[in-house]
Amino acid sequence: MRVLVRCPDAQVSKCPGTRKLIHQRGRTRKLERQQGRQDMSSGFPPGSAPLLAALGLLLTGLSSCSLSAADIPHIAAYFGTKTRYEDVNPHLLRDARAVNRSVLRPPAQERCDPVHLTAVIRHGSRYPTVKNIRRIRRLSELVRGESSRGSGSRGSGSRGSGSGSRDPEGWLQDIQSRWEMWYTEDMDGQLVMKGREDLLFLAQRLSLLFPSLLSQQNRKRIRWSSSSKHRCVSSVEALQDGLQGEGEYMKYFHQLDDQLLRFFDRCRGYVEAVQKNLTALTEVKKFKTGPEMENVRKRTAERLGLHPQLLTPDLVEAAFFLCSYELSIKSLHSSWCFLFDEDDAKVLEYQSDLKQYWKRFHGHAISALSSCPLFHHVFRTLDRAGRPRRSSDAPPEPASILVGHAETLLPLLSLLGLYRDETPPTADNYQSQHSRSFRSGLIVPYAANLLFVLYDCERGPRLQLLVNESPVRFPGLTEDAPLYRDVRAAYRHLLDGCDFQKECEGSSGGRGPNTEL
Repeated sequence: MRVLVRCPDAQVSKCPGTRKLIHQRGRTRKLERQQGRQDMSSGFPPGSAPLLAALGLLLTGLSSCSLSAADIPHIAAYFGTKTRYEDVNPHLLRDARAVNRSVLRPPAQERCDPVHLTAVIRHGSRYPTVKNIRRIRRLSELVRGESSRGSGSRGSGSRGSGSGSRDPEGWLQDIQSRWEMWYTEDMDGQLVMKGREDLLFLAQRLSLLFPSLLSQQNRKRIRWSSSSKHRCVSSVEALQDGLQGEGEYMKYFHQLDDQLLRFFDRCRGYVEAVQKNLTALTEVKKFKTGPEMENVRKRTAERLGLHPQLLTPDLVEAAFFLCSYELSIKSLHSSWCFLFDEDDAKVLEYQSDLKQYWKRFHGHAISALSSCPLFHHVFRTLDRAGRPRRSSDAPPEPASILVGHAETLLPLLSLLGLYRDETPPTADNYQSQHSRSFRSGLIVPYAANLLFVLYDCERGPRLQLLVNESPVRFPGLTEDAPLYRDVRAAYRHLLDGCDFQKECEGSSGGRGPNTEL
């Protein structure tokens, strides 16, 4: 019961991104290498990778151009950090280049012009990491093995996301006998073609939103920085492709900067107090074995016809993520999606949110403080762009674009004080958390972006914050684009402090993991 959506042949040339993707075929050998798929066990003759990659680019453009809301699993909004960007911004399903200029909100009574953009962006859709690929393989082997022994015939095939709308036995049979394990360990988190498209379209939308900053004459003055991970480097290249005109090619350029974009690896206080601390994620472990997850595990086992003891919480999560991967990578409504109804999806999303909250967000202050280098970099860049200039001075840098991970954005958002609920999520308060502001899938989906827009206004520089192209106000400030000096005053305690060495190396009495900012 998998659905592959195609663009009608007569409309191929009109599909968003298709012509752009076809123009990229001269780079397909490099793209294929980046995805780790070049001629590997494919049965195709050597040297066929460029043709296959060009075909992949074309099919990606075709599959996404006509994907309608009716074809999307209704659990798609609950995939946490594995959520597609267009499921956060559904209008992009209709037009991937759609731009709403009303999101830019400098005061109407002042004349304001954007003079600088700093964008912190997450990489696009990717393959599973090795850990999840191994879990998916164990799940597939378990389901097939039990089915071949006859136990799978007990599966109820009901109550999933397709109950009442499709033959319930069809998706179960598909899972048990027709679905093939196609994920291989050499894929390991690499950017997929759909992920390149995520960033290409984002760049095109930003160029429409900020035409003066991202104009052709300014592109060589944009500063590009990337995490060293291949999915981030590939995402930078896709963004640069998106800023090019039809038939125009420019050499890729960027600076690798893990100190800025993988700061969490360098913060000893964070590594020891959270990553290696067995008690730091206690709430996640409690919820994984709590009544809500236990009910989901039993229902999923029943639908698969498995003995409940065979299906661990990790394998339930692997099945849930399989639905998300098939959707984000191949634009398929996978048979695995029918295992879960909306209530199940909300529980699994909450488990994912607990992990992100207690590992990367407000759960432990050191998580936020580990992002001090990136915080200071952003404000130093804004300071330079906003300082007064003589007419003879060179114009400010038009944009600084930094590409990293969900683990890059979440600590910075936490440090800025955003999405802070009055009551933190715990293993015991699931029922009271349905209206929480912290939902990781809405905040850091694939291609998530944090945009700092600096305006030159009559009363002085102003700064606006957008998250995923939507306005978000700085905590404690009442304007969408407050004066820059007011923003700096609100964060004075961090601008004057937030010392990476002190907080992360523990010198001079650094903070413990649970200390409030």
